[in-house]
Amino acid sequence: MILNKEQQAILNGEKGETLAKVMKTLVMYGDAFEAEKLVPITSEYNHLVTSFGLKVMSPVYDLMQQLLDAGVISEQKFSVDPRPIDKNVPANFLQNFVFNKFMYTKQGFYEDQLNKLGLMNKDAFTCTCYMDEVGNKPKKGDVLSWAESSAVVYANSVLGARCNRNSGIIDIMGSIVGYVPYFGLLTDEGRKATWVVKVKTTKKPEAQLLGSAIGMKVMEDVPYVQGLDKWIGSELTDSACAYLKDFGAATASNGAVGLYHIENLTPEAKEMGEKLICEGAKEYIIDDAELKRVQDNYPVMWKNADATPKLCFVGCPHLSLEQLKEWTLNIEKELKAKGIKKVTVPTVFTAAPKVLETFNKTEYAERLKATGVITSYICPLMYMNNPLCKKMPVITSSNKLRTYTSARYYTDAEILTIITGGKK
Repeated sequence: MILNKEQQAILNGEKGETLAKVMKTLVMYGDAFEAEKLVPITSEYNHLVTSFGLKVMSPVYDLMQQLLDAGVISEQKFSVDPRPIDKNVPANFLQNFVFNKFMYTKQGFYEDQLNKLGLMNKDAFTCTCYMDEVGNKPKKGDVLSWAESSAVVYANSVLGARCNRNSGIIDIMGSIVGYVPYFGLLTDEGRKATWVVKVKTTKKPEAQLLGSAIGMKVMEDVPYVQGLDKWIGSELTDSACAYLKDFGAATASNGAVGLYHIENLTPEAKEMGEKLICEGAKEYIIDDAELKRVQDNYPVMWKNADATPKLCFVGCPHLSLEQLKEWTLNIEKELKAKGIKKVTVPTVFTAAPKVLETFNKTEYAERLKATGVITSYICPLMYMNNPLCKKMPVITSSNKLRTYTSARYYTDAEILTIITGGKK
């Protein structure tokens, strides 16, 4: 790897031993992927993936403390993934005991470290940092040092920023020195599509289901999706962005997609069209039957497949303001049609603290509360990591949550039916 004078000086220790170690780590990381150089990070803010104070993460806390003791802080302020616990989310005595006494015992300590390193503000805990309410929305062409997979794929695809799927801790190291290795999705060649996905469904495909199908097929490759604009339009409206948020999270978790192009919709696809497609690209056709095949093959991790759901999570990744409003209207309508007033399954909608703050100022907040739904800033995945929670029959419309936990996937329409007294 070729370094400029400033980078070489840092590596040589001219700005201290700690900063030299950070630079050496980034150089070794870049060398592993045959990066030719380091390039400057150009985004205003960074985003970190490690938000949870698990006791077993002591090496992370030790590393962060070394940085703080050496006076090394982030060049950028940053947001971070969601907090792992919230007292408002249903949990029994034993579950809470495990959360607070065994799992997340270092939460307060770690949040203090994050604050000292450069946390944007006390509410900057969300996996959807790019929401307008949160304020960490990169511009087209910005070079990032992010690691959260659902945020990386959104930034690359919907916003046109440039970021590799980095690992945790690499994100903060890039932010500290202000550089990242130049390879993969940072390069023009690395952003070209090696798959053409043709959507030929008879109705609007479920975002999480379509993303799952594509992710499992293309894995870490870049897909160019044709035919989806028929269903979600050719403009990045609030509705289209919410759809792509959920779609992208599924491609990233069910596969390892870091960038997708939607014909006639996403920035680079609008600019370059089929020029983004590599010669010899593979083809994948998705119709109604293919989506049904994918969903039917999801494993059921419950001990009793016929168990009555005890909890429902919606919002992984976190919901947008418009999604919260839409869910409120849909639940009200369904409850009224069935002649009941509250949801029949304990249900938690998760969103960024700043999004919830805005939502709570609208008329929809009290209306949603009246249905019995709980809103929270929690990370459902971190909640489900509790071994006692794994035994619970939890349902979700998130393919990411389904992939990493024992939660059972249903489409949004199926979730709506189940939580309002219908059969699963």
